[in-house]
Amino acid sequence: MNASPLKPDRLHGVDLLVVRELTGGLYYGEPRGRNGTRAINTLTYTVAEIERVAKVAFEAARTRRGLVTSVDKANVLEVSQLWRETVSQTAGEYPDVRLEHCYVDTAAMRLVSDPASFDVVLTENMFGDILSDEAAVLAGSLGLLPSASLGPGPGLFEPVHGSAPPLAGRDVANPIGAIASAALLLRQGLNLLEAAGAIEDAIALAVDSGARTQDLARPGETSIGTREMGTRIADLVLAEALEGLS
Repeated sequence: MNASPLKPDRLHGVDLLVVRELTGGLYYGEPRGRNGTRAINTLTYTVAEIERVAKVAFEAARTRRGLVTSVDKANVLEVSQLWRETVSQTAGEYPDVRLEHCYVDTAAMRLVSDPASFDVVLTENMFGDILSDEAAVLAGSLGLLPSASLGPGPGLFEPVHGSAPPLAGRDVANPIGAIASAALLLRQGLNLLEAAGAIEDAIALAVDSGARTQDLARPGETSIGTREMGTRIADLVLAEALEGLS
């Protein structure tokens, strides 16, 4: 597709998954607040919180290439030291998965210099927020990426970029992230692997055939709107289904 600003040789073999803790860390820690010229936020994690998300990462790695890269700042932060210790202990339950530890600044550098070296990236809430958005540059646009918020109950599946109210009704947003999130729901939430694959294949075919929304089009390339991109992908899904019936 050539939408990424990285050179094609840097993108060869890239297939990574970011597992980000979503309910703890700096975003939710107490005390927090602002008093005039002074503000405070609290970074806190418990062993149970870290174990919970670490197990998700190790389970995912078992179905992929068997590598978990745990990202922290253990050379500076006590919370990261607990994170590293807990992840290392959890790794003992997964002898078939290789674990490596990486400081967050090194991870940020590797994402653009050697992204293919990652398989499953495990990290806390704030680091994951930043690194997952940085990883979007590998694909070329945030509009391409799905996400899932998973816990003991039903998951929440949505584009990684969230909502974009200013784009509503303008027919300019890239719908691929939302469509791919539906595929992720089928794959991770409902275990309907064939249906998920049909949507994912249709997305790839549409993009490979030259379909581009504004965020993907290079100078001189024609772009299409939200509706047309969605229609093209839906038509390809239908065509694949009809071919399977013939």
